[in-house]
Amino acid sequence: MAKLSAAQIGKKLKFLPGWEYKGKAIGKLFKFKEFMDGIKFVNRIARLAEAADHHPDITINYTRIRFVCSTHSEGGVTDKDFKLAGQIEREFERVFPPAGH
Repeated sequence: MAKLSAAQIGKKLKFLPGWEYKGKAIGKLFKFKEFMDGIKFVNRIARLAEAADHHPDITINYTRIRFVCSTHSEGGVTDKDFKLAGQIEREFERVFPPAGH
């Protein structure tokens, strides 16, 4: 899978609110009301990532969870990262709808 250009990444990020391109990766910080809400969400994403055989870097800081996606074998961001980021975003919206969070 080919690494995307900065212009391609910029276009694709328009469809992922809150996601940013930094260095050789895309990432987003998610905030949760309770610590265990974030941990449960990480576990959901871990299952999705394992099924896709593409794993994000995950940083847990109490009620804040950062997901960072990069294709290390390509040295940057690929379509695989955007697919995973989209899955993360959809899962967040499904589990924590905007009206309830």
